[in-house]
Amino acid sequence: MPRIRSARSRFVPVVSLALVVAALGCGEDAGSPTAPELGPSLAVKAAGALSFRQVSAGWVHACGVTLNDQAYCWGSNFAGQLGDGTTTDRLRPVRVTGGLQFREVSTGMHSTCGVTLDDLAYCWGNNSVGELGNGTTTPSLTPVAVAGGLRFRQVSTAFLYACGVTTGDQAFCWGSAPFSGDVFIPDRSRPFEIDAGLRFREVSASLVSSALGQFTCGVTLDDVAYCWGDNEFGQLGIGSSGGLRWHPVQVAGGLPFRQINAGATRTCGVTPGRQAYCWGANFDGDVGDGTTGSIRPAPVPVAGGLRFRELSDGGEYHNCGITMGGRAYCWGRNFAGEIGDGTATTRLTPTPVATRLRFSQLATGTFYTCGVARGHVAYCWGTNFLGQLGNGTTAPSLTPVPVAAPGP
Repeated sequence: MPRIRSARSRFVPVVSLALVVAALGCGEDAGSPTAPELGPSLAVKAAGALSFRQVSAGWVHACGVTLNDQAYCWGSNFAGQLGDGTTTDRLRPVRVTGGLQFREVSTGMHSTCGVTLDDLAYCWGNNSVGELGNGTTTPSLTPVAVAGGLRFRQVSTAFLYACGVTTGDQAFCWGSAPFSGDVFIPDRSRPFEIDAGLRFREVSASLVSSALGQFTCGVTLDDVAYCWGDNEFGQLGIGSSGGLRWHPVQVAGGLPFRQINAGATRTCGVTPGRQAYCWGANFDGDVGDGTTGSIRPAPVPVAGGLRFRELSDGGEYHNCGITMGGRAYCWGRNFAGEIGDGTATTRLTPTPVATRLRFSQLATGTFYTCGVARGHVAYCWGTNFLGQLGNGTTAPSLTPVPVAAPGP
């Protein structure tokens, strides 16, 4: 079975909904298409709902950090990845236990990691190959400290591993299939450094629902992009496809990048000039250049001429980004409405999310998307069979719906 299709058969597509579409131009974003307006014009918080600063969308669970630095999670809890001390799935946000104050969280498949205000990394959930980084392979239903006492600025959680960047600009990984040096060591339950000669600003670990195909990318302090791991579909961006790279290799083309996002089998990044580029598999319009069915082994510009403030983190088969004016655009597979344009039609170029909401941050998971709108209201859209939209139901949504107040 082709590894990129491993998750497709698990899902049933949502049916089309009758939609009332009104047109509104996005004049603030040069080159942007006309956006349908199906959602609310202002971020409206339901009674008791949380005020979020950041959200992260994983395979079938999501988490976020509130303005008072508390972590909440919702959706699948198969391995304790919600961190509430149970394995009970949650349709609404539940608070991560332990009383820690978080700056950010990152969701993977069956595990979650986060960085606290004092720069310490904690993880919880599945730990079969050491993906919690605490020196064991014992799962945990509550946060456990990553071993080594390292101070982290950022973490990124993947299928069976996680990576992070320390406050000293060093990249570390732990778990299965992190690649370093010139040898492959399959399982590491404690962090180990990725290429001591590079100084990273951020790293992004691929969200792919398979033990195979994993890879990681990062951006150095001088805006150079590097990737390592599986390259079957050109997702490392080195100008060719195939094989594995145990050591970080520079992305081809000489473009500077300020941010990078590793998906299942493709990668996207934003340059200092706010242009988006993608590379890798393009089976469902993943790279956003208006084509499909081909591999792009080196960066190609995303169509549409939009200027992006940032791209979403995570994401398996679709991408999203926020323009300089705060508008959300998505492209790629739209199997369950994860593009958010009111349809289930795959999009080969950036397509506006059907809402007048302005976003400060976006996160793409597997067949769904979440984001924080201005006013600190969290919204999600797409598939919802395990409650990953966090709105108290298991009904999918083709447009953004607000995350509900905490509850069982």
